[in-house]
Amino acid sequence: MKIKRFLPLALTLGALSCAGSASAQYYEIANQIPQLLRPALSGSSSYKGFIEAGYDKTFGTYNADFFEFTTSQGFQYNSWFYMGVGLGVDVLFAHKEDNWGTGWSRGGDDFDFDHSSTSTAAMMPLFTDFRATFGGGNGPSFFIDLRLGCSFLLGKDYVEIGNGYLTSQQYFYLRPSIGVKIPVSRNHPRQAVDIGVNYKLLTSNYWNSWNRNVTLNCLGASIAFEW
Repeated sequence: MKIKRFLPLALTLGALSCAGSASAQYYEIANQIPQLLRPALSGSSSYKGFIEAGYDKTFGTYNADFFEFTTSQGFQYNSWFYMGVGLGVDVLFAHKEDNWGTGWSRGGDDFDFDHSSTSTAAMMPLFTDFRATFGGGNGPSFFIDLRLGCSFLLGKDYVEIGNGYLTSQQYFYLRPSIGVKIPVSRNHPRQAVDIGVNYKLLTSNYWNSWNRNVTLNCLGASIAFEW
């Protein structure tokens, strides 16, 4: 089948282009999606898909939460290796402290105007997905997953996050994860529930401006269904 013959090369080139340019990665992934839908509709035995929901929490300089909803579509090339492309929506809750000043007094009462606020936004990750699964046979097994790509802020030009900003430019997206795959039944081992933990990196370099050069480091957990 010609699609299957040339797909590994196309996906690999997509992953390499991400390291050099997030924009090139976006267009490469967009061009791959029709090729991956074709075998899904035709019922190819090597086609595989995932839908996933997860939660990430930043650590370090910035304080934010992500609720993630993603899908990945591709091919199971052998018993242990999967490669595909994916996209999703990350709902972002960015928390920051608004210091309105402290310590002034009126009529003997001290007023403290320290407040916090939360900004809500959405981001769209586009990525190439590599997954290796080890052991288990028709029973539980372990997996290592790596997503490489880019992510975009949706619907806003920027959102304030701590002492910096996320903008509408592209962000480099890296998300390795490990976890366990639990088949739905021994008769249908291709259908399984995946439970994992992950690290996520979002980073950019914007106009050499310190408050726009945001790097987010996150730890999280996810649950997925694969078929």
